[in-house]
Amino acid sequence: MYADTDRARKILTEGGDTWAVVGLSNNASRPAYGVAAALQRFGKRVVPVHFKAETVHGEQGYAKLADIPFPIDVVDVFVHSAWAGAVADEAVEAGAKAVWFQLDVIDEKAYERVRAAGVDMVMDLCPAIEIRRL
Repeated sequence: MYADTDRARKILTEGGDTWAVVGLSNNASRPAYGVAAALQRFGKRVVPVHFKAETVHGEQGYAKLADIPFPIDVVDVFVHSAWAGAVADEAVEAGAKAVWFQLDVIDEKAYERVRAAGVDMVMDLCPAIEIRRL
């Protein structure tokens, strides 16, 4: 249900091009770093969100979603499942069109809250994998 590849395709093709990647830092050994680079190769603007607020892949970073001074289309979440629900709630509050929980990031209650708010969401999928399938 929540690893819905049809909804993932919709988010990738119709969800917009500005992606906030929560958990993205300059640590090239972390999956978020490679996924963000892949999203950029496919024309997405990637905005790093990490407590260090580092510039990554040429984009200014922010400590939290609420600090981003422009609209975000999709919030891609690379944090532990225990913290992901709070990030999903922040994404809805920030006006994101979609929330994407990465592989192994699962919070069914957060999924229900986000969908009840009318926002698209997928969990336990990777956009870098799904975008290559398009």
